[in-house]
Amino acid sequence: MASLSPSVHRKYSLIPMVIEHSSRGERAYDIFSRLLKERIVCINGSINDDTAHVVVAQLLFLESENPSKPIHMYLNSPGGQVTAGLAIYDTMQYIKSPINTICMGQAASMASLLLAAGAKGERRSLPNATIMIHQPSGGYSGQAKDLTIHTKQIVRVWDALNALYSKHTGQSVDVIQKNMDRDYFMTPEEAKEFGLIDEVIDRRPMALVTDAVANETKDNQDDKDSKDKGSN
Repeated sequence: MASLSPSVHRKYSLIPMVIEHSSRGERAYDIFSRLLKERIVCINGSINDDTAHVVVAQLLFLESENPSKPIHMYLNSPGGQVTAGLAIYDTMQYIKSPINTICMGQAASMASLLLAAGAKGERRSLPNATIMIHQPSGGYSGQAKDLTIHTKQIVRVWDALNALYSKHTGQSVDVIQKNMDRDYFMTPEEAKEFGLIDEVIDRRPMALVTDAVANETKDNQDDKDSKDKGSN
């Protein structure tokens, strides 16, 4: 089973461990590797090259295990580097596995694009989350000609992002550009109306039930049925 890289481990002050018992004995996982086993990918905090490195690897790994089985991506991120975010975005489009996206907390800036880039009908948000879109920003110091070059690059990236948001929301590029001119915060219901997500949920739908949850539910039902039969 794949594990998180040391660079990602350092992002968190404490990584909970999960101990599983089986006929072969005990096995310990860090919590994120255990979630990966259930095809759950978490993007927490700022999106940077370290984040993209791990998430891209996780997506490719899960596709190699089962290209037709959905991947569940949970987002709680203020955004971050555009290039790192686009690396994740392009990989989401590249692999065959459908990706269910879920916003919890916030999905701002590049994270909102990743949220919108999930499979159609499978983009969700919890009810108290915040979704925000805005134009890209950047800083550069140097010679005048270099500043001109970097300004053109930022404009090119903005145009590309406008086109991607338009593709995934169904809004026109003009509407996207107008709303991204400044920070545009949305409630989940507003994000649904805008086309960034498909559904606002406060309970896990069947589409997001992992094998472990399904098996636990089945085992509990089997135990209940056995007890009911024993009492009759």
